[in-house]
Amino acid sequence: MSIEVDQVIHAPNRLAICAMLSGASAVEFGVIRDELDVSDSVASKHLKVLVDAGYVTFESRTTETSRRPRTWASLTPVGRDALTEYVKRLQQIIQTGAQGQTAQPSAG
Repeated sequence: MSIEVDQVIHAPNRLAICAMLSGASAVEFGVIRDELDVSDSVASKHLKVLVDAGYVTFESRTTETSRRPRTWASLTPVGRDALTEYVKRLQQIIQTGAQGQTAQPSAG
């Protein structure tokens, strides 16, 4: 069995970002950073990898409460498909592992 998964999504912070974005139309950069509990630069680095892969897009917009533009991230259709395939692949790996297990006598 080949154990290949999408390495763009596989990094824990990028997986968390994709999971966050999959449940919303868009998430503000500060929310992503705070949820990951990382610095701006770390969040930016991971988002850039996702943007470069075509999985995420950015949009700057103002809100009614603030004139200062905020950056919002969204999962693209390609990103949504990649996340779905990633989850399916993990499930296949887990199922294959569970089917291959045999009972081992415990030492004790």
